[in-house]
Amino acid sequence: MRERVLKAGVEALADYELLELLLFYSIERIDTKPLAKRLLERFGTLGDVFAAEPAQLREFEIDQRTLVHFKAMREVGRRLAERKVKDMPVLTNWQQLIDYCHAALAHEKTEQFRILFLDRKNVLIADEVQQRGTIDHTPVYPREVVKRALALNAAALILVHNHPSGDPKPSRDDIEMTREIRTAAEALGITIHDHLVIGRKGHASFRSLGLLT
Repeated sequence: MRERVLKAGVEALADYELLELLLFYSIERIDTKPLAKRLLERFGTLGDVFAAEPAQLREFEIDQRTLVHFKAMREVGRRLAERKVKDMPVLTNWQQLIDYCHAALAHEKTEQFRILFLDRKNVLIADEVQQRGTIDHTPVYPREVVKRALALNAAALILVHNHPSGDPKPSRDDIEMTREIRTAAEALGITIHDHLVIGRKGHASFRSLGLLT
């Protein structure tokens, strides 16, 4: 496997082969191909493997060293995606923004509400987790959102949260919460560019769905 990578690169590797290679460096003296295939069969994708709960992975006799390896790989992916949206107008780099949000949130097991704070040129000032919730609900307080935006001198916001179920379709509560935040923000001259809902099956954009008009 190492010889293949050195000669032809990693692009041609199947997901199970890439996972097999990563496992090789944390689990010594075993053939890691069967384990890689079993993990993908159980969890579905590389992202889901890296985001699996420790208790779930221990069913496959994954040790602490490999658990740490998986967490590090997931964070590497998030940071690489983040680099593509930092210090540039995010509205003209929309696909990179979607990729970053997906890397950060698609495999989370509970709901997480994040806010992307933008300056007057729509350059990212900060990306912050505003609230963490349960598997299907995150409490969000419009007053706290606006307060933080004012503290950062943000001119615009992009709201982002995930649906652990995998289906990114906005719920009635999502729509109502967005309406409340938009009312509070726009009263102070802060624009809500979009609200993105991230799921393993894709994403939903409030603006594209006509929910911000």
